[in-house]
Amino acid sequence: MRFGILGPLQVAGGQGTLTAGRERIVLAVLLLRAGRIVPVDELVDAVWEIRPPATARAQLQTCVSRLRQRFAALGIPPETIVTDPVGYGVLTRSGELDAEVFGSEVCAARASLTAGRLVEARRHFRAALALWRGPALDGITSPSVRSRAHDLDERRLDTLEECVDVELRLGLAAELIGELTEAVERQPLRERLREQLMLALASVGRHAYALAVYQQGRRWFAQELGIEPGTALQELHQRLLAGDLAVAGSGPRSRPPVRALPRVISDFTGRQETIARLVKEIEDDQARVQLIDGMAGSGKTTLAVYLATRLSDQYPDGQLFIDLHGHSARTPLTTAAAVAALLRQLGVPPERIPVDLDDRLAMWRTELAARRILLLLDNAGDAEQVIPLLPTGAGCLTLITSRRRLVNLDGGHPSSLPVLDPAEAVELLARVAGEARVVVDPAAADEVVRRCGYLPLAIRLAGARLAHRPRWRITDLLERLRDTSDPLAELAAEQRSVGDAFALSYAQVAPAAQRMFQLLSLHPGVRFDNTVAAALTELPLAEAQDVLDELVDAHLVEEPEPGRYRLHDLVREYARRLLAELADPAERDAALARLLDHHLATAVQIARGFESIGNRRNFTPPAPRRPDLSTVAARQGLAWFDEHRVALLALCRWAESAVAERCWQLARACWWPFFNGGQLDEVIEIHSAGLRAATSLGDESARALMLNYLASAYFRLARLSEAIRLMEQAVELCRRQGLAGPQASFLWNLGGAYLVNGDYQRSLELFNEAAQLLRSPDRYAERSVLLNNMAFLLFVWGRYDQALVISRQHLMMSRELADRRQLANALGHLGAIRFRMGDVLPARRLLRASLRLHRVVGNAVYEGEVLNELGMMEREAGRPVEAAALHREALIVLAEAGDRVGQCSSRNLLARALLAQGDGASALDLHRRVLADTMKINHRYEQARAQDGMARCLRSTDPAAARIHWTRALALFEQLDVPEQHEVRRLLAELP
Repeated sequence: MRFGILGPLQVAGGQGTLTAGRERIVLAVLLLRAGRIVPVDELVDAVWEIRPPATARAQLQTCVSRLRQRFAALGIPPETIVTDPVGYGVLTRSGELDAEVFGSEVCAARASLTAGRLVEARRHFRAALALWRGPALDGITSPSVRSRAHDLDERRLDTLEECVDVELRLGLAAELIGELTEAVERQPLRERLREQLMLALASVGRHAYALAVYQQGRRWFAQELGIEPGTALQELHQRLLAGDLAVAGSGPRSRPPVRALPRVISDFTGRQETIARLVKEIEDDQARVQLIDGMAGSGKTTLAVYLATRLSDQYPDGQLFIDLHGHSARTPLTTAAAVAALLRQLGVPPERIPVDLDDRLAMWRTELAARRILLLLDNAGDAEQVIPLLPTGAGCLTLITSRRRLVNLDGGHPSSLPVLDPAEAVELLARVAGEARVVVDPAAADEVVRRCGYLPLAIRLAGARLAHRPRWRITDLLERLRDTSDPLAELAAEQRSVGDAFALSYAQVAPAAQRMFQLLSLHPGVRFDNTVAAALTELPLAEAQDVLDELVDAHLVEEPEPGRYRLHDLVREYARRLLAELADPAERDAALARLLDHHLATAVQIARGFESIGNRRNFTPPAPRRPDLSTVAARQGLAWFDEHRVALLALCRWAESAVAERCWQLARACWWPFFNGGQLDEVIEIHSAGLRAATSLGDESARALMLNYLASAYFRLARLSEAIRLMEQAVELCRRQGLAGPQASFLWNLGGAYLVNGDYQRSLELFNEAAQLLRSPDRYAERSVLLNNMAFLLFVWGRYDQALVISRQHLMMSRELADRRQLANALGHLGAIRFRMGDVLPARRLLRASLRLHRVVGNAVYEGEVLNELGMMEREAGRPVEAAALHREALIVLAEAGDRVGQCSSRNLLARALLAQGDGASALDLHRRVLADTMKINHRYEQARAQDGMARCLRSTDPAAARIHWTRALALFEQLDVPEQHEVRRLLAELP
């Protein structure tokens, strides 16, 4: 590298120095504009700031002459500095100027980031930053130089922030803290760096330090600018205080930019006039919503992705992409599902996405309000599908593709995409198949693209045949098109069907592959593996794998990652049409039944390893049809349910009318993974279908099961009245059928719902009724679970002596059964009870043992409760910082499980810890948020705790308001008849 300006001026890789000030300024200006001619007047102004001498031009010429002499002495060609009638310039080759290398590395990093290659992006960013040796052109004081050098320094800081965003996404927070701390000390008013330092600290659990960084910044802004920090920094601070950071992510500016666009097709051809027009309209801010419509296969998505990628730098907060499936084999995405998917792309975890559609849309609008985002809504069905998704922020751009014109979309700027013109079509064929072939046989190329209807998708398929057969000429392909029984006849004229373009590939595969190809169209999910293919076709797994490989080679099936396959939507439609033409309806139904049985067997095999003894006893699944396949698929563990969620839901819907018994069985098998994973929408959908199926069969025991597990989702969502109504129906069905075992478990579930609803007496009655049904020796395991629930009831009710006796019985039974899940529950309850009774040291030991066991067995809700108990112990021991950390950890765990009541409890306790730290304002704000949430779900106990907490925050500053809140809290605590009423009554009496 011959020249360096990213630091003190450097020549010949540091071997040479320039001591004359004027020469240094002249070379600095030339290097700052390397490759361009700098006018003499500009150089004169840079060297002589005020009133240049009459001999300035002559002296400038002398400076240039000396620079050339110095270059020659250092082995640099003197002609590197060129003379022009206008002025002078420095011509550098690739790699000779560190600033140019820096720019190239940054561009490469951003391209890698757009492609989703984070490690590669990080490598380029770090290579760019490593070029810096200090402030740009340090030591040169010319205002003209300093102004441009400042721009370079700003580019370095921007690059550092982009690099840190990538490294935070890669989980390298711990490695960044030192560098970010130093950067923030040098740039205390740069908000994004401060946000990133707070994020890094929070990521490694140093929440207190992250909050201190915010307070330091706040003082800087007040002292230097007389203002508060920006909205993004304040929002991040609030989320840190509330424990929301690890749950919902950071604020919009502090999260790394989202890069969700698909890869741009390398052979993208034509459409230049359309692209130029769209870019001009967008950059002139004439249209913030662009509609791109056209026939199937015309390249709408390809064009939109190309355009989005080209414009990505103008939307630094990210680019989002979603396929709405408006015109595909799959059911179009609902607004709720689309918003949820987009929020997840923005980094919002699933458990934080609201259930209510209006709340989801409000969160979506809030997330985009302060961002510059490019949103690509692909494959829209109609205007109604996209209108709710349109960003309201002025800085956002929306691209929409559809097979139909969305005439009802106000404010959208339409562009109808025709097929390619003949010249563009031939150019596309040349790019795919090789330009040399087209040059040799241009007439055949013209005829091939004409027979493809000038449709991009069909041309690419035809070109791919040639690309994979290097000995073929274009004439060979044309002869095959002519000689085949007219597979592309429809493509030869206007209004052709893209489906027939796939016949070329389909005709070349073996009959077994053709059959598999047809049957794969029945799979309702996005991706599948070889076990799915084997189940559909009844082939041995190894043989099914061979056939799949043949389909991949023929480009009829895609393999986006090893062992995972998918059908493009248009290919799926073609395969489905073939199946309808060639297969008997009974064969299709039989294949779907095999697919359903495979998913049911796999779901059962995975889920039964996690469920309790009582739950397993209430359900006897059918024997698997292909245990060889389900055993292989089950090796994926719970991740299998995430990957096959769409297929499971769709198969359950199909089975509702086709094989009703399998419908409710599949719903039952999926309950625990969906429920424990916080996928409560899925629990409701699949068990609602199962309930309808069981009802249609007249199977009362299955109906009771579905009611019970459907109620579990409503219970977790704190929709207690609905949960109680369903559970009571399930209990009544069991009573009528004489099903003592299920009835007992449903009774204690119902009792648990009444417990959370605050009706402790009714809860106790139901638990006692369940106990009467569990007296036989073979119900020992279920009795253990019942004791767990009774102990918790007595504990919440404040009857600690009775709760202690029951918990000890529960502990003994759990040990006898070797049931680690119940053992963890018993230890946790004993610890909480001993803590309330004043036995702090044994309580802490019991709770920590319980926590370890809960983490082993994966019981998220109880883990959160134990963390909250430990947090209360820390607060009462005078360690509020440690207490807050535990409550934040509990909040994360409970949010991931979808436990709304548990989250309210964690936030109330977190607020108490913040108040103990002296941050009354944050505590009061958090209690108010909890009160609003608990009033929505009508949870009286946490409402009372929120009112109590608000009073504690206000008692020294506003005793009158504190009295109001304590009065309300006391009324609720008295209704519930819980121990907290006594302390609140005392605190009220102490108020002045």
